[in-house]
Amino acid sequence: MALGLTGLLSACGGGGDSTAAQGTLQVKLTDAPACGFDNVYVTVSKVRVNQSTSATEGDGGWQDIVLTAPKKIDLLTLTNGLTTDLGIKTLPAGRYTQVRLVLEKNTSAPSANSVVVGGQAKALSTPSGQTSGLKVNIKDGGFEVAANSTVDLMLDFDACKSIVAEGNGNYSLKPVITAFPLLAEAGVTGIAGSVAAGLSAPLVTAQQNGVVVKATVPTADGKFDLSPLPASSASYVVVLTADGRTTSAITGVPVTSGQKTSIGTTITPTASAMRTISGTSTPVAAQALVRATQNYSNGTAVEVGFKNADAGTGQYSLSVPVEAPLLGSYSTSAITLAPDAPATAGKYTVEASATGYASQAANVDVSSANATVDFPLVPAP
Repeated sequence: MALGLTGLLSACGGGGDSTAAQGTLQVKLTDAPACGFDNVYVTVSKVRVNQSTSATEGDGGWQDIVLTAPKKIDLLTLTNGLTTDLGIKTLPAGRYTQVRLVLEKNTSAPSANSVVVGGQAKALSTPSGQTSGLKVNIKDGGFEVAANSTVDLMLDFDACKSIVAEGNGNYSLKPVITAFPLLAEAGVTGIAGSVAAGLSAPLVTAQQNGVVVKATVPTADGKFDLSPLPASSASYVVVLTADGRTTSAITGVPVTSGQKTSIGTTITPTASAMRTISGTSTPVAAQALVRATQNYSNGTAVEVGFKNADAGTGQYSLSVPVEAPLLGSYSTSAITLAPDAPATAGKYTVEASATGYASQAANVDVSSANATVDFPLVPAP
């Protein structure tokens, strides 16, 4: 797949003392795959970083990486290790704790920011994306730019979790973006392998403690590349989900900074009936994210699906497999994936979360029938 924006872009703007120690920040954008969309377009005008977590739009200390011209990017092309460069800038060395991604306004057709569903383009409502910028979650709360060194800052834009249906055929952007640094000299950190070809709606994820860190859709011949990944002393769990198939997980997958870990065994899930977990999250305005996790008999928890509640109705629906999931442990040689204990079959934990509200969770068993779970959220204390 061709990379849309390959050249480094000049940067300007921002404050800072030119006599202080300087480092270089290069910003790149990558994506987790989106659900059911033909295209997901965003048009980026600049990236802003600040060493203060409390700095507001008009405060000092902002370093602006301004694109020479706004760039329209289809997020769905940025999978399997592909990234696109947003810019590079020399700036004061130090620890940066705030990142914002500024998008262009939707002023004319075709819209600067939109989704395409069934060949029809729909403008994305982005109320805060054009002024103060979209807030970016930074892994570990910040990143260091050392003097006389270059840091690649990866912005991982999860399009699927960021797009909310509004119940009237329209869509809004509720951004889920994570930033993490990579030393430019170290190379790309990741996990690569293959899954059985011909699966329906396959998704491969790298997870830690039941939380997805990186996701991708494998190529037509089954190859996947989960990169760039944050280097971590803790191992990852690689999870494969697909329609009509059991969930498959490989635990203990290590990563080393600047290297790609290879999984030499093709992940081949077995057939499974699917059932539905659905319900309503209220208040509707909370726009909850609902996800389903499954606990293996060895204590490993993995996310098997998620859905943004409809912004107009609060309704959600998740499709999950009935049969027991497959489990294997990472090895540099052949990996055996075997069904987990029968007691795990069809059993899930469903959790709803929303900004400003206390999360709620419920245990669900879909072994014999679909399940309905409603979430009446209450404000967080």
